[in-house]
Amino acid sequence: MIDLRSDTLTRPTAAMRSAMAAAEVGDDVYGEDPTVAALEERVAGMFGHEAAVFTPTGSMANVLAVASVVEPGREVLCEASAHIARAELGAHGAITGVTMRTWRHPSGGVDHEALAEMLAPDMGPYFVTTAAVSVENTHNFAGGTVSPIEDLRRLRSFADAAGVAVHVDGARLWNAHVATGTPLEEYGAVADVLAVCLSKGLGAPIGSLMVGSAEAVAQARVRRKRLGGGMRQVGILAAAGLHALDHHVDRLADDHAHAALLAEALGVDPADAPTNIVVAQRPDAPAFVARAAEAGVRISAVGPRTVRAVTHLDVSRSDAERAAVVLASL
Repeated sequence: MIDLRSDTLTRPTAAMRSAMAAAEVGDDVYGEDPTVAALEERVAGMFGHEAAVFTPTGSMANVLAVASVVEPGREVLCEASAHIARAELGAHGAITGVTMRTWRHPSGGVDHEALAEMLAPDMGPYFVTTAAVSVENTHNFAGGTVSPIEDLRRLRSFADAAGVAVHVDGARLWNAHVATGTPLEEYGAVADVLAVCLSKGLGAPIGSLMVGSAEAVAQARVRRKRLGGGMRQVGILAAAGLHALDHHVDRLADDHAHAALLAEALGVDPADAPTNIVVAQRPDAPAFVARAAEAGVRISAVGPRTVRAVTHLDVSRSDAERAAVVLASL
């Protein structure tokens, strides 16, 4: 079975397992795990920020990041199919009291005209106050699309002028970096806070980080503990992240090349699937997914008429070629 349901399916390599087994550990709730500290310092530096905090999940990293710039009762604006709006089970409203309004964009990007009309940073006691704008890069449900750095810089200027913050859901920002060559620090420069994931394309078994200012991260550590996210000798997992950063970033280009094969098989222009995610329309998505599984390929239905295939560390070139043949035949 070739499993293309998600890049979260990756399993630690033998080398990663060795790094985990050899990790120096301490109690991270006390701030005494040296491997976690090394990971946090490294990732913060990669994006040009002061600090970072390790979390068990990407959703928690996003909740912490958004909460650091949006007070309860205020709003964050985002694209309608953004992960924070669609796939985090309402956590931002249920847990931190944040509300959302959304715009629509065919590739999940920034609609600057819509933002200009939606923004309400200070309209008195009759309207919810806009505190932040969120962008997902790459965009999951739009097919792994990349927000151009020029669009993000324009958003940064717009947000600065309006006095609102920018949050970047960068779970797959590594893919955007590899696909475009844009330095990670340039992506970091457009964001007040961001979240990045280690357990998708990078192949770690678990873990994400919220990245931001020292003050924002200090507050996030309190919220993380409040949410039950305080972890003890978690350097074993942080070591997997450090190994991934050393060995699994550049190889994301292989995943992108494999996704192009799947895009062609599904009738999608490879230019519309620039990274490792392919989204395609089918009249009956669940039925198509079932037929693919019967033929030995697992993909996902992410809507009644939308299917998704995701390449990753555990999918070889030959796997992608075989899957493409199957999908093209259905």
